[in-house]
Amino acid sequence: MAEIQQIPLKTIKGDDASLADYAGKVVLVVNVASKCGLTPQYEGLEKLYRDYKDQGLVVTGFPANDFGAQEPGSNDEIATFCTTNFGVEFPMFEKIVVTGPDKHPLYAALTSAQPAAQGEGDAFREKLIGYGLTPNPQPEVLWNFEKFLIAKDGSVAARFAPTTTPDDAALRAAIEAELAK
Repeated sequence: MAEIQQIPLKTIKGDDASLADYAGKVVLVVNVASKCGLTPQYEGLEKLYRDYKDQGLVVTGFPANDFGAQEPGSNDEIATFCTTNFGVEFPMFEKIVVTGPDKHPLYAALTSAQPAAQGEGDAFREKLIGYGLTPNPQPEVLWNFEKFLIAKDGSVAARFAPTTTPDDAALRAAIEAELAK
């Protein structure tokens, strides 16, 4: 079992967990936020989960308030928001820090294993600069809804920019390739 699968986590309800709970499955790890322009991706993530869960995909949401304070709610408020507005059934975890010196060990491992994201990251970085924001340098997570694809063996297979939507052909192809292994 890979080291990344052993990192202690807490579910959004406060229960102990780890990615080892999904050993043998393909896991999509996404840092999420409720008040972001990308928040509608929740709907697509839930569809992605439903489309592929019977084949072995698990989508996991990790709320983070790191970008523009776009996830201010408590874990209970976040859980209610996700189920009420988007019918989220995929596993959600407690709010964590995904960037900087206090980032959660899971995100330290993810960004170390896969330092660059596929997709329109550079264009999104320029857009953030245009809004007067200073984007994080690589390998840090750029913004909400960045996606990490974890293979069945627990290795980090791919990383996708925040603007890569859940219906993106490259993301779905990467998921299908991992599921086929």
